[in-house]
Amino acid sequence: MDQEQLARREQDILALERRGFPGPGAKERAIREELGLAPVRYYQLLNALLDDPRALAHDPVTVNRLRRIRERRRAERQADGA
Repeated sequence: MDQEQLARREQDILALERRGFPGPGAKERAIREELGLAPVRYYQLLNALLDDPRALAHDPVTVNRLRRIRERRRAERQADGA
């Protein structure tokens, strides 16, 4: 496989992140049913993808949006702990 390409599952994770979900639990259900992953594992993979330059090249809008959310949450946690 070309090193510049994301694996199918990685592409599917980013595609799922682009979608909107109608209510609580809908996203977790989609993660389980469509990707066959436990939500905890999904978020571990997603977090690693956000640091992968191939993911940024594949879907810069989604990756940058999720990076901003991640950074905001980290800053909030640090502020709460200070």
